[in-house]
Amino acid sequence: MMIKINIAADIVTKPILAESILETGGLLNISQAHFDPTHGEVVAEVTSDQFRKIRDSLVNKGAEVVILDTPISRDEDECVECGACISVCPVKVFSFADDWSLETDSDKCIQCGTCIKMCPHNALTLGH
Repeated sequence: MMIKINIAADIVTKPILAESILETGGLLNISQAHFDPTHGEVVAEVTSDQFRKIRDSLVNKGAEVVILDTPISRDEDECVECGACISVCPVKVFSFADDWSLETDSDKCIQCGTCIKMCPHNALTLGH
């Protein structure tokens, strides 16, 4: 299952991910991570049987953990099919068809949100 881990400014410099992995023995497959002095955000995959242990450990250390269970959706009325999403998607959810229309394979989506930030028309959303 995919999860997003939000780490607040007061704990962003602490090694809470490493501590939780060592403490629980659970493994995280990190697909995306962004850190700055004010916030940390990690998108990772964890097995369903390890989720509760990892989540509880991270929450006890001050992080917020959210299950990502809805892949990307595209508002076809707002989308201008510019292809900005194609260039940034790490798993090739988006592609151009032979007629240059934009195709979306949401089954491939790892819910990292990178495409949302790149879309100039705000036509992409997660969780809806």
